[in-house]
Amino acid sequence: MAVAQLKKLQRRLLLLADEAEQRLNRICGHELWKTIGPDAIDSLNDPEKRAEANYWYGQWNVVRELQEVID
Repeated sequence: MAVAQLKKLQRRLLLLADEAEQRLNRICGHELWKTIGPDAIDSLNDPEKRAEANYWYGQWNVVRELQEVID
């Protein structure tokens, strides 16, 4: 992979991670999900919010895993 492509991919992954973090902060109402993890999401009472938070948490985890491989 060319250096330019790699840098572009890293920027896109960073944007995706930022979006997922912002959404999770909004849904959960705090940043504890970063330290507590899925337990913070499972404690949400609203099933729709819980489902959306699970989606964004999955996206955030995938991005982190990809970033670890690339770096």
